[in-house]
Amino acid sequence: MLTERAATAAARQALQHYGIDNHADLRLISLSENGTYLVRRFDGAEPRRLILRVHRPGYQTLDSIHSELTWMDRLREDAGIPTPRVVSTAAGARVADLGEHHRARFVVAFTVVDGVTGEEATDRVSMAELGAITAGMHRHATAWARPPGFERFAWDVEACLGPQARWGSVSGSPGVRAVDLTLLGGAADVVRGRLAAYGRGPDRYGLIHADLRLANLMLDPTAPESTLTVIDFDDCGFGWFLYDLAAAISWLEHEPATPDAIAEWLAGYQEVRPLSDADLSMIPTLVMLRRLMLTAWLGSHPDSPPAQEWGDKYAAGTVDLARRYLMDRTWLRFAPA
Repeated sequence: MLTERAATAAARQALQHYGIDNHADLRLISLSENGTYLVRRFDGAEPRRLILRVHRPGYQTLDSIHSELTWMDRLREDAGIPTPRVVSTAAGARVADLGEHHRARFVVAFTVVDGVTGEEATDRVSMAELGAITAGMHRHATAWARPPGFERFAWDVEACLGPQARWGSVSGSPGVRAVDLTLLGGAADVVRGRLAAYGRGPDRYGLIHADLRLANLMLDPTAPESTLTVIDFDDCGFGWFLYDLAAAISWLEHEPATPDAIAEWLAGYQEVRPLSDADLSMIPTLVMLRRLMLTAWLGSHPDSPPAQEWGDKYAAGTVDLARRYLMDRTWLRFAPA
């Protein structure tokens, strides 16, 4: 996991690549796979602000970062979906490589999107609106001819649940007991089987955001009709389209209000892009997949704010959901629009 100390040191070092004095004000916004900072510079007539994202070494390649930025550009230009603009270095590079100790250390700068996240202003953005935005992104992804060399990782079963899963194993998560592993393993096996049967046809599997929650939408709460901007594409890759629905309810899968939130999301989505019975039948499986992944993530990121907040409680909820997934055929079942 990327430490705050290492991320801040890299952010300071990166400032020179953007023509900014390394004494500029740096404020940590978030620390997860990457460190994200707000930079404020006061040495000119007008204060200059930008967002710096310090990548964790080894999580993304240079080509995969360039591919992410290309999709962000194309969503904005082709589909009219607002995304942050990339700020190039003084040398004109879209990605700064700090070359730390002979190992790549990548940094990207973005324009600042003023306002608050959708999570901070839930009354201004609905799950239906999020569903419609997500459908627009999927519609673009299915029609877009990706450029040669486009590279993003996959969110397939092996990457999510395999022996070398990207976020680790549930066995290392706080609160998971030895007695729970049989049940969780059984749920994972059913998830694998159902996803294999569902398949990866181009109508159901393609380029996705993979973390499209209200927290990754920005808006101006003071504007009468604020435009939503989609942020944080670092996890974008190839996966099942309805995995983006599962990501939209991250950390809330067990809440009583979640089925209603999913129904709202689906209503907005299907106004833009239709879903089949087969698609809808996979919602419980993809929600269970994401829940298992987040449970594993807590174990591999023990110092993260979610791990500190949830402690053992999230794992206990995962066990309850796994039991329901295996035994309750009515759980998260939705009819087509």
